[in-house]
Amino acid sequence: MEIEKGSRHSKIIGAFGEAFLCNWLSRSGFEVAIVDHTGLDLVAYNPTTGRRLGITVKSRTRRAGKETESVNVFFNRKKPSDRDKLLAACKAFGCDPWVAVYVETARSADLYLMSLEHFDRAYCPNKSCVIDAWKMGEKQKRDYEMDKDVQHICVEFRACNWTFSNQEG
Repeated sequence: MEIEKGSRHSKIIGAFGEAFLCNWLSRSGFEVAIVDHTGLDLVAYNPTTGRRLGITVKSRTRRAGKETESVNVFFNRKKPSDRDKLLAACKAFGCDPWVAVYVETARSADLYLMSLEHFDRAYCPNKSCVIDAWKMGEKQKRDYEMDKDVQHICVEFRACNWTFSNQEG
């Protein structure tokens, strides 16, 4: 099934990525809420450990041929940077900063979740980067699956009876 994005798709996929992560955290025993705060998308509390996570969520839809494009997580050129905004929001809400990336294609979707500390240490060691990116090549995806500090959900899409498109039918 070919992906045809509606005019508000960026807004919709952003909200969906946040809701999808909320669902999985809730299924894992967390108390979680979507928040509308600069730099922060979700606050999740684990009652078992007493940890509170402040999570920024980056969500993208990739059309055919673009599935391996990286997801830009932080733009570090502007001041305050996206990273600075996450850190400030986490400080204000007493949270540990975390990063989530949701990427969907026509056939599947991947949701990744990790602490900002782990993201920096393992996947963005060059602190002078203009953009911190989450790479989506096959090698990187295999590496993420092997990384015990990256939470990962993979879902496959199967349209059983979905015939809507922009064409008359």
